[in-house]
Amino acid sequence: MSLPLEGIRILDLSRYLPGPLCTQILADFGGEVIKIEQPNTGELGRKLAPLIEGESSRFFSVNRNKKSITLDLKKEEGKEIFKKLVADCDVVLDQFRPGVMDKMGLGYEVLKNINEELIYCSLTGYGLDGPLRDAAGHDLNYLSLAGVTDQIGNNNENPAISGVQIADTAAGSLYSVIAILLALLSREKTGKGQLCDVAMMDGSISLLAYALGEWSGSGSLPQRGNETLTGGYACYHVYKTKDEKYVSLGAVEDKFWREFCQRIDRKEYIDTQWDKVKQENIIEDISNIISEKTRDEWVEFLSTSNICFTPVLNMEEMCSHPQVMARNMVNKISNFKNSGKDMVLTGVPIKLSDTPGQAKYIFPELGENNEEIFTAIGYSKEDIDNFYKKAVI
Repeated sequence: MSLPLEGIRILDLSRYLPGPLCTQILADFGGEVIKIEQPNTGELGRKLAPLIEGESSRFFSVNRNKKSITLDLKKEEGKEIFKKLVADCDVVLDQFRPGVMDKMGLGYEVLKNINEELIYCSLTGYGLDGPLRDAAGHDLNYLSLAGVTDQIGNNNENPAISGVQIADTAAGSLYSVIAILLALLSREKTGKGQLCDVAMMDGSISLLAYALGEWSGSGSLPQRGNETLTGGYACYHVYKTKDEKYVSLGAVEDKFWREFCQRIDRKEYIDTQWDKVKQENIIEDISNIISEKTRDEWVEFLSTSNICFTPVLNMEEMCSHPQVMARNMVNKISNFKNSGKDMVLTGVPIKLSDTPGQAKYIFPELGENNEEIFTAIGYSKEDIDNFYKKAVI
């Protein structure tokens, strides 16, 4: 079965999470992803704790289905090799700060003259222009400037740090995938590649679409933990159960809220669903009711109801949930690399009926594809041995 991206070659210069997750998605759908890593040390993400058999468990979570070559882009011979690779590739993903590749003579303006069909995706924190163009940052910084962190947390408490790297993954990885696919589609029409400028701060701001709409309509800035979808209303809330666990209620629609109120014997709350003044008291009362049963007892009690009610699961519980298993969204490799540890990996979240993605749990050793890739672009075994001696690869 042919996959959608078979025949598409991607040179991956990224590290850690944002870029590697992007290229893993492309690899799952048939893209030939070639990780370009620093000789001897490799991508920095390989040594990010915790380790399994000397390599980062987090590295394995975002680098399946890829090939690895080593190449020192600071050396002239390394630059020439890279240019040869670019001549025969479709996509370059660059996660360096703006200007780094330009200083090495390997920026988009140079590379497009080698391959006019090249799609060059620059994935950065703040974008290729603006006053913060050259600033360092991490997920928390991008979310903070984007106004997202200010909205995370409980009412009258400090902003909380998201347990998921939203800017890195949603605003960075996923938008880079979208940018690359759009550019590939455009190339089909024009025959030309282009530069994709993906900034994690930009993507984070775009995720505020509903919150910005709420602010526009109400005329008031959203209050952290006190709005319709952030915990300010009883119908959309997280409650603690008798066994110190939690359940989530998402009964925004009238019919869901009505049924929930009937099931907990609080019919008087049906007509006060959107009465802001009464929410604090309603939330307190429902909290007391929910605390009378364990989480699983509530799940069983409301199992036949149609009210958008779910348990709050930890990651271990999530892995064994029937819906997760039915969708093949988590796979566990027992005794991974004979380490005695199990490696838990995500499945493919995009389900295509005719050309489904394939999560092949094969992980590249550092530089294991050097001979294959360099031979394919015309270098002899003697050339490759010489590159090793000079620490070019």
